[in-house]
Amino acid sequence: MIDSISNIGLQQIKSVNTAPAATDKSAAEITKSFGQFLNDALESVSAQEAEVHAKNDLYLAGKVDATEVLISASQAQLSLQLTSQIRDKAVNAYQEIMRIQI
Repeated sequence: MIDSISNIGLQQIKSVNTAPAATDKSAAEITKSFGQFLNDALESVSAQEAEVHAKNDLYLAGKVDATEVLISASQAQLSLQLTSQIRDKAVNAYQEIMRIQI
C-alpha cells in the first residue's frame, strides 16, 4: 500500500516536471495575454452593468424582486470601483516609470 502511494506521488511529480515552462512565452505573447485579460475584465464589468439595467426593467414590470436588483447593482458598483482603482494604480505606475531618469 505504501509503495502504491509513493508511486502515485512520483508520477504526479514527474508529470509536473514535464509540463512546459511558463517562461517559454515571448514578450509579445505575455503582453497580448495581459491585454486580453484587461479586455475580458472590462467586458465583464460592462456585462454586469447591462444585467443591472435588464433586471431594473424586469423589476418595473413586476417580474423580479427588489432584492435581486439591489444585489446586482451592488455587484456592478463594486466591479466598477475595482476597475477604476486598477486604472488609477496603472496610471500611477506609468507616471512613476516616466519619472525615472536614465
